[in-house]
Amino acid sequence: MGLSSNRIYDAIVIGAGHNGLTAASYLARTGLSVLVLERRDIVGGCCVTEEIAPGCRVSTTSYIASMLRPEVIEDLKLAEHGLRMVPCDPAIQVAFPDGRVVPWWVDRTRAKAEFGKFSAKDAETFVRVDDQLKKLARYLQPFFMEPPPEIDAGSIGGWADLFRVGKRFRGISSDEISQLVAFLTGSLGEFLDHNYESDIIKTMFLANNVYGKHGGPYQPGTAIGLLFHLLSGGEHNLQGFSGHVIGGMGSITQALAAAGRKLGVEIRTAAPVAQIDIRNGRARGVVLQDCTEIRARMVLSNADPKRTFLGMIPESELPGDFVHAIRGIKMAGPCAKVNLVLNEEPRFTGTPSQYTPLERSFYTLVPSLEFAERCYDTCKFGEIPEELWVDCVVSSNADDSLAPRGKHILTCFVQYVPYHLRQGTWDENRELLGDRVVRKIGEYAPNVPNSILARQVLTPLDLERTYGLTEGNIFHGDLRLEQLFFMRPVSGWSQYRTPIDGLYLCGAGTHPGGGVTGAPGHNAAQQVLRDWKKGRFKEAAA
Repeated sequence: MGLSSNRIYDAIVIGAGHNGLTAASYLARTGLSVLVLERRDIVGGCCVTEEIAPGCRVSTTSYIASMLRPEVIEDLKLAEHGLRMVPCDPAIQVAFPDGRVVPWWVDRTRAKAEFGKFSAKDAETFVRVDDQLKKLARYLQPFFMEPPPEIDAGSIGGWADLFRVGKRFRGISSDEISQLVAFLTGSLGEFLDHNYESDIIKTMFLANNVYGKHGGPYQPGTAIGLLFHLLSGGEHNLQGFSGHVIGGMGSITQALAAAGRKLGVEIRTAAPVAQIDIRNGRARGVVLQDCTEIRARMVLSNADPKRTFLGMIPESELPGDFVHAIRGIKMAGPCAKVNLVLNEEPRFTGTPSQYTPLERSFYTLVPSLEFAERCYDTCKFGEIPEELWVDCVVSSNADDSLAPRGKHILTCFVQYVPYHLRQGTWDENRELLGDRVVRKIGEYAPNVPNSILARQVLTPLDLERTYGLTEGNIFHGDLRLEQLFFMRPVSGWSQYRTPIDGLYLCGAGTHPGGGVTGAPGHNAAQQVLRDWKKGRFKEAAA
């Protein structure tokens, strides 16, 4: 072993992503001494703003703030630390191959009028279904900011948790229960086919769902996104909120880091953790890659479950059935990112001339449900689809500070692509992916291919190597029914605790899952504080 500090921290947090920083701040708020260790040279994890060309900054991975918890924003006073978000309006905008650009306006009356251009019946259905979905989402909302129930009918705690869950559904009707089950288990495609007649309106709903998720829109379980994206977010606690972050997504984690430091959190970058130090079944601290030992009364890992348990802990320290369950978590991230610096603004065919720059900042390129399903079918057999689903954000139109005058930032989220390629490696196919993405964008914005000054392609393998996402999964584990709620990360261990006493998970691999929400970090910190108040860790590292 290498150097060892005599100091014993109350808590060490592994990873300075947004959930790790959130957890650290909540712990420090109560007076605990907290150290955050980050493997990269910058804080932020996958919520970062990085320069990819001189003076040109990009939200390299996550790119839109949609469900950042208002409680986190308010409790940690993130606005005082520079956080500012501008609502996306339209929230979604789909460019179609025939040259039409169809917006989904935030104002529902305006959205209904837009949809009415394609189907009067569907416009009426939209209002009815929107009311229905928002009401169902409100039933789920309280679960977002608390641990899932412990399903154990043999314990008092288990019964108390079941009673807590039951109270949340007080007043729900039998019809609403049926609807909720259908959304949790059904497919997005079947739901849309059953309720809407216009393919364009069906595609609008598709464009706001199944992001980063395994399965095409006709796969069971894909309808859950309809509810997930109607949970509230932003400083004003609005259902379905999405926003451009001024300064890029890194402004969120910079604000969290500043809030944490003000509360006393110590943050060290370029400090990769090699191993969690475990003695007699209890976490006692960590060992860095340079062999430095740092002691703590408890450890929180913001790394994904596989990276934590299969990479930082000897298998002999964990129950065999637990290790087996962790190995079985479905990962294999199905998405990539392509970031571009352009010498002119992208001109998407069909964009009305009167649009403001903000209204010209968000375009989704996915022509139909059938297209998305075929794209996934190709991906699941290890092939890179010729035709890709591309989400385009002209972020410099929302925030002109990201690039010098005359230059523009276009960041593109891409799915579906395989983590495991049938032939070749991602290092060999990185530029092929970039070329296909640029070609696809050129079909809708013909000026883009010849205006590229810089290009960054992040394959699923790059997301793993650079950002620490096992198998490139942006959610630390696929968002599917058997990996959600009390099954996340695995059955029996959904309440942020782990089989190692004093070791907790606080990242997106825990409930309620991925997205830049801060909820897993908040919830994990509350669970740690409950245990701390019981006196479990007072002498743990002595």
